[in-house]
Amino acid sequence: MEETNKGCGCCNKTTHRTPEEQRLLINRLNRIEGQIRGLKRMVETDTYCTDILTQSAAVNAAVNSFNKELLASHIRGCVARDIREGKDEVVDELVEVLRKLMK
Repeated sequence: MEETNKGCGCCNKTTHRTPEEQRLLINRLNRIEGQIRGLKRMVETDTYCTDILTQSAAVNAAVNSFNKELLASHIRGCVARDIREGKDEVVDELVEVLRKLMK
């Protein structure tokens, strides 16, 4: 995984992932997308509230799992590299992301 800066250097960052990394992340997102569609169908068909809430909890768990996988990859790759290169601002960026994830 390699992160590059384009443009002004302060925005539009990108991360290049291996085809395998992309495949795994996309597979997770596809499963989440299917779960969301299932939730929508449940609402449309007047499914009992607790059944919908149970499925919603499963969606939240799936999103959290996706976030953990992506965060671990980010720390091992982008953050570690930037720290080695003396780009200490990456720590502040990581702290801010963690704050958002923990809301």
